[in-house]
Amino acid sequence: QVQLVESGGGLVQAGGSLRLSCAASGRTVGDYTVGWFRQAPGKERDFVAWVGWKGELTYYTDSVKGRFHISRDHAQNTVYLQMNSLKAEDTAVYYCATSDRFSIGVADYALWGRGTQVTVSS
Repeated sequence: QVQLVESGGGLVQAGGSLRLSCAASGRTVGDYTVGWFRQAPGKERDFVAWVGWKGELTYYTDSVKGRFHISRDHAQNTVYLQMNSLKAEDTAVYYCATSDRFSIGVADYALWGRGTQVTVSS
């Protein structure tokens, strides 16, 4: 059974950095777009970034441009989200997911991980 497992979350001070990992098991996700989303308490799940299957195409929501960087390692079957200059408003549960298209829409992503908590203290 295919699974996505996020890791790397934690508590960090504002201005700090974290690197999230999304590891796939059971099947390669090399043919799929992988996206990162986040959900703060009481809010909807929002798009953060996606990386295309080749790793050459990426797209970010405006609020993280210049601070976050998404990448993928096909050999490790893993996608990373490097988060720098973190702000309190980045606090959320972060999820990775796969899609067969380039999309920022939650509904276009079929396979999801369980999430990892990121807390940024101000």
